[in-house]
Amino acid sequence: MAPRAYWKGSLKLSLVSCPVALYPATTSVEKTHFHMINKETGNRLKQQMVDAETGDVVEGDQKARGYELKKGEYVEVDKEELEAVQIESTHTIDIDSFVPVEEIDKRYIDRPYYIAPDGKAGVDAFAVIRDAMKNKGRVALARIVLTNREHIIAVEPLGKGLIGITLRYPYEVRDEDEYFDDVRNPKISKDMIELASHILDSKAGHFDLSKYKDEY
Repeated sequence: MAPRAYWKGSLKLSLVSCPVALYPATTSVEKTHFHMINKETGNRLKQQMVDAETGDVVEGDQKARGYELKKGEYVEVDKEELEAVQIESTHTIDIDSFVPVEEIDKRYIDRPYYIAPDGKAGVDAFAVIRDAMKNKGRVALARIVLTNREHIIAVEPLGKGLIGITLRYPYEVRDEDEYFDDVRNPKISKDMIELASHILDSKAGHFDLSKYKDEY
């Protein structure tokens, strides 16, 4: 049975377009999950929404979304107002530009998705876009709307298909200077560098995460 697509639409490069489907490239199914339980009865616990000021339990029909104007002061945003500002999906991955692979800053990497042709009709166009990127060693930067939010997505060849990785916006990434400003740059002897280089060489290997096990 074929996996269920997370998103379907078109991959568009100028006048070349083809139907594609996105599939999540990661899963949490095999992770160990724990639940909070009552130690006395063994029953599972459930969370309740509580008013931060009064301590009263708030029922489902009384819950609403609010925007904080200033600390402790909120204005309610109703469903109609939220829908008015949501971005309507165009179901198109519209490629803006192509950049060298090495220019993708790892800090911006968010979620990976497999991109495959959706049906036989667009296989040729899909292969044209894929192979052109392979030949040039470039990554496509495009925009895609997922769950009513526009994302930047980096698309590159992977085997017979493509992989699309959603990228964080600049405001979501912290500036490294805040953490590295106090890091000293001491003078290191040549012998110490050579010793460290020898250790690196002795532990050289290839990227293979299959030998690492999640023991938790």
